[in-house]
Amino acid sequence: MTTDLEAVLPILERLVAFDTTSPNSNLELIAYIEEFLERAGIGFRRIPDPVLPKSSLWVTIGPPDRPGYILSSHTDTVPVTGQSWTSDPYSLRRERGRLYARGAVDMKGFLAVCLALAPQMARAELATPIHLAISYDEEVGCTGVKPMLEEIARLPVRPRGCFVGEPTGMGVVIGHKSKHSKRAIVRGKSCHSALTSEGVNAVEAAAELIMIIKRRAAEFAVGGARDTDHVVPHTTGLTTIVHGGIANNIVPDRCDVEFEFRGIAADTPRAICESVVAEARATIVSWMQARDPSTGIDFLEVLDYPALETPRDAEIVQLGCNLSGTNQTSKVSFGTEAGLFDAMAGIPSIVIGPGDITQAHKPDEWIAEDQLLAAARFVRRLIDHCRN
Repeated sequence: MTTDLEAVLPILERLVAFDTTSPNSNLELIAYIEEFLERAGIGFRRIPDPVLPKSSLWVTIGPPDRPGYILSSHTDTVPVTGQSWTSDPYSLRRERGRLYARGAVDMKGFLAVCLALAPQMARAELATPIHLAISYDEEVGCTGVKPMLEEIARLPVRPRGCFVGEPTGMGVVIGHKSKHSKRAIVRGKSCHSALTSEGVNAVEAAAELIMIIKRRAAEFAVGGARDTDHVVPHTTGLTTIVHGGIANNIVPDRCDVEFEFRGIAADTPRAICESVVAEARATIVSWMQARDPSTGIDFLEVLDYPALETPRDAEIVQLGCNLSGTNQTSKVSFGTEAGLFDAMAGIPSIVIGPGDITQAHKPDEWIAEDQLLAAARFVRRLIDHCRN
């Protein structure tokens, strides 16, 4: 009899071999999953991106006319560029109970577990369906799941709940912060640095913008609302990227700044960012254009995703606790697609998956074998629950 680990490992080995770093296509990986599902007699629907060479998969196992449960995972990964790996990041390495590869924990390990147990789902004669929602571009702002969620929201029978398999050590996570980020393109006026009065320094204007962001973040840290279920219990904000200037003797005519705010439920990061924009236009842009009307600051949205705030007494939370064997819940600082399942499709969601987020996004990313086994036990219990 094949053990869960023996079933999961060859699938995970194939999944991590596909370089699905967010700028790349995921279609070869999707084709592999489709072939796997076809061999098991499982139907699926491909939901392509309207522009990019990428696709999501929506899989329903069991009666489609009844409300069921979703197991959600994304196929994209973060880059390995500039990281020092001790082995090929796209070749699964097994060592002392750990499995090393890019995406092993975030989050192809969970996807491998779901696929390994999909044939059992198909044989189980489920009374309640189990869906697999397999997305892309989660790592660049949870953008790829949106076309799939638009279609799920139009289904005649909406799923009862969703389990998003991001790494939580198989703990039940009921909340995370929302996020909004912007890029500011500061347009100054260039001139020789010996004639500064004739120019408009884009880097100095950007520095003033950064101070607005820093001051606003400090206000939330000192006197803002609190949610002590979060490790950082308040809304946060910071500047993340700055590029400007081309030479030491030229007044810079451009500086690009990216910044973000992550909000607890009491705050709205989009509104906070817009207030930063309003203050910058009223103060920084006014003096820039007094010097030269052609200067200014253009603000572009980079990403936006909602918070997750699932009530502790929600059915999906109770089911997640029962299946995982715990009464404890928590909240996390990192964002997931779970908030979008709720906001866009009205599907109550929790985050629960194998591994630890601290093992992700770094050289020699890894997941423990016993965490994959714990995830498999969870999915097997879900199968039993949906069979009955």
